[in-house]
Amino acid sequence: MGAKKLQEFEHMLERQRDSWRMRRRDDDDRKTYDEVFNKENLLRVYKLFTDGVIDRLDFPISTGKEGNVFRASTEDGKLLAVKIYRTSNATFMDMAKYINGDPRFKGIMTNRRKLILAWASKEFRNLQRYTEAGLRVPKAVARNQNIIVMEYIGDEVAPALELRNVKLEDPADVARQMLEFVRQGFQKAQLVHADLSEYNVLVKGDELVFIDVGQAVLTGHPMAREFLERDLRNIARYFKRLGVSIDAASEMKEVIGK
Repeated sequence: MGAKKLQEFEHMLERQRDSWRMRRRDDDDRKTYDEVFNKENLLRVYKLFTDGVIDRLDFPISTGKEGNVFRASTEDGKLLAVKIYRTSNATFMDMAKYINGDPRFKGIMTNRRKLILAWASKEFRNLQRYTEAGLRVPKAVARNQNIIVMEYIGDEVAPALELRNVKLEDPADVARQMLEFVRQGFQKAQLVHADLSEYNVLVKGDELVFIDVGQAVLTGHPMAREFLERDLRNIARYFKRLGVSIDAASEMKEVIGK
């Protein structure tokens, strides 16, 4: 890649970061963006540009403890989401319990960088696995090391709202949709989400879209049943507040079969 073009790209991205900070009026954003767009990640994002995967980063969507999500646009105007995991993440040991025991990833537990890269790969592959099973998650588009490009859930104005921020007309129907995702995820995709809650479900019209699947484990994972029980308890807890009674133990039997 040409050094001049890379420098121009870096200056362009710097101008965008300045505009994002002005929009959010948050001085702490500078540190966050510097962590996300370090030299290594800058080169990886640049490759997504030169490969034609994305044409611009529009604005930040969310900031998490592991990384940041941005809305991006393609050259023909299609909207995508770009998730960038921070390789300097301080909570990487929390990730280990979701990867340890997964035959797809071995020999990385003591290496922070390998663990983060494996986590990004795991999320990308889990998105593909859910999609292939016919379950509604953002469609995986591309991955470059710790950066994932996926379907954007939202419209031209704003991203779709999390379930917790939506007033539901029929909470019982939404609860049933979530329980069906758990059941089909276990039986068809052979995955357990392992962090399912009102925070990890987006509402787009009448459709639920399940996100943040990096921690999802195969049903053969040694902690899969424990994670499954937790997912079902989270659903029961949330919908109890909305007047919907769910028996997590009965749902557990429904999911795993008699």
